[in-house]
Amino acid sequence: MHITLKRFSLILLSLLIIVPVDYHLTAAEDVKPSLPNVILKGVEFSFTLTNLPDSADISIAGENLSGTPQKVKSHTSDSLTVSNLEYARSGKQSIQWEINGATYSKDVRVLPGILSLLPPLLAIFMALITRQILISLAGGVWLGVIFLQDYSILKGLLRFLDTYLIEAVTDPSHASIIVFTLAFGGMVGVLAKNGGMQGIVDKISEYASSNRSGQLSTMMMGILIFFDDYANTLLVGNTMRVLTDKLRISREKLAYLVDSTAAPVTSIAIISTWVGFEIGLMQEALVSVGIHENIYLVFLETIQFRFYSIFALFFVFLIGWTQRDFGPMLKAEKRSVETGEVLREGANPLTDTSELEIPEGIPYRWYNAILPIGTVILVMLVGLYYNGLQSMSAGESGKLWQVIGNADSFQVLIWASFSGSIVGVILSVGQKILSINEAVEAWLGGVKAMMLAVVVLILAWSLSRVCGEIQTAEYIIDITEGILRPEIVPVLTFLTAAVVSFATGTSWGTMAILIPIVIPLMANLLQADGVTVVNAQSFLATFAAVLSGSVFGDHCSPISDTTILSSMASGSDHIDHVNTQIPYAITVGIVAILFGYLPSGFHWNWGIFFIMGAAVLVGLILFVGKPIQAREDVEIS
Repeated sequence: MHITLKRFSLILLSLLIIVPVDYHLTAAEDVKPSLPNVILKGVEFSFTLTNLPDSADISIAGENLSGTPQKVKSHTSDSLTVSNLEYARSGKQSIQWEINGATYSKDVRVLPGILSLLPPLLAIFMALITRQILISLAGGVWLGVIFLQDYSILKGLLRFLDTYLIEAVTDPSHASIIVFTLAFGGMVGVLAKNGGMQGIVDKISEYASSNRSGQLSTMMMGILIFFDDYANTLLVGNTMRVLTDKLRISREKLAYLVDSTAAPVTSIAIISTWVGFEIGLMQEALVSVGIHENIYLVFLETIQFRFYSIFALFFVFLIGWTQRDFGPMLKAEKRSVETGEVLREGANPLTDTSELEIPEGIPYRWYNAILPIGTVILVMLVGLYYNGLQSMSAGESGKLWQVIGNADSFQVLIWASFSGSIVGVILSVGQKILSINEAVEAWLGGVKAMMLAVVVLILAWSLSRVCGEIQTAEYIIDITEGILRPEIVPVLTFLTAAVVSFATGTSWGTMAILIPIVIPLMANLLQADGVTVVNAQSFLATFAAVLSGSVFGDHCSPISDTTILSSMASGSDHIDHVNTQIPYAITVGIVAILFGYLPSGFHWNWGIFFIMGAAVLVGLILFVGKPIQAREDVEIS
């Protein structure tokens, strides 16, 4: 049939009339609301609407909801976030939003704020009382998931097993740490079986032949491996354990030396895996209040105010040099020196060292361990630089700290651990110390020795996620807000960071939460221009207090991943490590407050107070600490 142009035009027009065409890509009913899983009574939260239609008039309301603007003016963006919202009552609530006259709503669950503290507190108290870290962590996670599942015990258990545990393992950064830890354990297994670890012990024994020199040597190794706290912990703990056992240094003391050196030295290093993270948080916080300064120079200025980290390192040195201890550590050291039992009876070390025993007839060659360990360190340093360069945009250049800050340290840790394993196997097989089958079995034995610690880490990560979802940190921050003066902000920041880190078990998470809050807060309290603010002693001390407080809380928390890794690498009972370290950490923390953050907030001469704080630590060791008879007689035979 012949179709004229006129007839074709009529047909096309009819189709356009009959078939509706959606000229608006987004309608009001397509809007996506975003809310936290739960909201805490009396704690501010944000409400976000995305996929909004153009030029929408929006209003938000809700029963028992305060801080809500009656109407949000017309906007052109496809998303809108309303902050400073707050529910006055707990229970099932509803939030409504109106878009161009059409009303929508969503049910929300509001919990009493105090409930957000119960999961981490349950885990901590159970761990300290029962000494069963697995059951304690699992109990804390389960309780938190029960709150998230509308108080259903059964649903809480099911979601704990099929969601939180699984997602703790599948998170890319967590999976990287697990693989790195297992691969590093495998390398240690090979180095133990090929006699390399014993060779290091024999070599160091020429210089560290007493209890004192053994402790100081452990500390020095921790300081030398300054670029990453995870690598520091695993390298030093696993390397020095055989030597410290022979010197009758308790596993509790070894774990303390490792833990109280790793994070403190990494946190004050001018180049480390922490630097980029800290600078990124600080820069964003400063820009938010209109301050544009050289962020790395500001970062360097804050190092002198990291009082807890500096005092912690000094205290480790004092403990090793004076050979004096107090509290539970004194009891542990007395047991070890007098009986040779480096672990208390009934202890449950996180590392099964039976897998690392040396076969008879194996030559003890120190370089069979030094070369693989050196490979790990070299690959870490080169890998951080290479990976950082790869992560930067094409043509982008930066200084060394910027390049390392851009690196994915978790990827590099995996490269390093497997590189060390490969070198260890090649050395063992090449010298015919082990057959290829024996080398593989030794590697698998080292992996097996790390399994308990990996399970503990997975549970700790699960608890950290639960704490995030029930807003534990936000509640702690909310209840600590009150009368604020610039002079006391550094002290309050240090204490708040310590509490958040202790309750959540993560120093990095604590920094991510607090830095965007306290930095703008302090800048506004000082009410000065940008240059004056970033050079103010109280401002620099406030930023440093976030980091130092996070490390302090980590040192006291049984659910901290770095504390767990220290117990694992040292072969210590985890709860014994926590119990013996807490008195030392609290001692240093109090000195850091009284002689560091308090005078810094009032702009007093912090240098004089710093010297006074160091003197107080010396006095405490000399007058409170007690020596153990015959400790100096403990030498390697």
